[in-house]
Amino acid sequence: MMEQFVPAAAAAGRSLSVCRRFCFSVGHFLNDLCASMWFTYMLVYLYSVLGLKSSYAGVILLMGQIEDGVFTLLVGYESDRTSCSYGKRKTWHLMGTVCVVVGFPFLFNPCLACNDNTPQWAQLVYFTPFIIIFSFGWAAIQISHLSLIPELVSSERDKVELTAYRYACTNVANITLYAVAWLLFHFQSEDIMDPSVADNLGPVDIPLFRTLALVMLGIGSVFSLIFHIGTKEDVSASNGDTQPITSSSSQPRPVLQWKHWLKEPSYYQMAFLYMFTRLIMNLSQTYISVYLINSLMLPKNFIAIIPLVMYVSGFVCSLVMKPVSKLIGIIITYSFGLLLVLGFAIWVFVDKSMGVKSVIGAAVMLGAGVAIIMVMSLSMTASLIGEQTQSGAFVYGSMSLIDKVVNGVGIFLIQSIRPGSTEACSLDCVWLYRVVMVTVTGGMAVPAGLLLISAVIWPVRIRKS
Repeated sequence: MMEQFVPAAAAAGRSLSVCRRFCFSVGHFLNDLCASMWFTYMLVYLYSVLGLKSSYAGVILLMGQIEDGVFTLLVGYESDRTSCSYGKRKTWHLMGTVCVVVGFPFLFNPCLACNDNTPQWAQLVYFTPFIIIFSFGWAAIQISHLSLIPELVSSERDKVELTAYRYACTNVANITLYAVAWLLFHFQSEDIMDPSVADNLGPVDIPLFRTLALVMLGIGSVFSLIFHIGTKEDVSASNGDTQPITSSSSQPRPVLQWKHWLKEPSYYQMAFLYMFTRLIMNLSQTYISVYLINSLMLPKNFIAIIPLVMYVSGFVCSLVMKPVSKLIGIIITYSFGLLLVLGFAIWVFVDKSMGVKSVIGAAVMLGAGVAIIMVMSLSMTASLIGEQTQSGAFVYGSMSLIDKVVNGVGIFLIQSIRPGSTEACSLDCVWLYRVVMVTVTGGMAVPAGLLLISAVIWPVRIRKS
């Protein structure tokens, strides 16, 4: 039989002041900065800068995604069970911050003990412990931060708003990363006289990526401090102070533990919708740089300019997300975002040799579409959890496990079939990355749309209990 008690804060209405909303929203800033560097630049850094084989670069990203996925599930399970006077979510967030700061700098540095004669498999071994430390830290921050949303606010409108603020900060973090990257590329090009070196990635860019990683860690750490100072978690809930959940008819409602979620059909609806949403976001972010350099043959500074355009577009959309979703509903808003993503895929497929203006226009569409579907999918997940905050971390963790494993496998497979290793792309390679960009956006948008239709027919809500 399910226990009939939940944290005391769950029964009462909850809202946040503007200051506390800001402090919460920046709590994922460090993760966002590191994730953007990981997805946008790790692949090109490994095989274009360090010279690793394409398949080895895929293995490193696969390891990171699988480890991250496993850790999100474990953190989600343990976070729900933690009892701490500092707050169970904030405690895990703090542990995660320390691990990210320790592990991330080594990922954008060459192997310290390696030389020109060191085999490439040895570099895989070298990066492995730092990937593990970083992956654990990233998972701890992500799950603890997401789990706080249904605990800090209670109304559906406030959950959408807080999720939108959180995603707005994600876009600000991405804009910060790409703006700094553009400045570093700009200053570097002024110091390098050879145009072929200035426009193409290579070993000369190692100091640039090292500096970029350290700057991002410094900025992210400041915002993590703001989060911990300004966010007040309900400590009584962390220490197990409970009271019955009552409905409008004053009848106690059952409490769902992790095993009960596995019997909920809506859990699987949201798990797969979230997975396809994340695949659109992560894979497009991973391969946009490769597509720009290898398929469109643009100079290397465009791997900062185009992502910057994407996230400025996403930031603008996140600011109007609350009134729009309130006016037309979450599902219709999500559908509009999917249409933008499909529009990007069609544009890339039809226009084989996109000019700079076309690339910028397509980037605006993709950035806006991804921002919309991410905010709406997270809002739908928070609504599904509702008052069941005692197991909310498991829901987020298990959903993240699915998307990260599939994402990692997808990257590994793409890298395995890439023609060549570190040399310039052949015609087949140019064709491959254009197909990849179309597939990871338009191809993933189709099943996401079907799942959205299922949510219209069978609304996302707890049924079995």
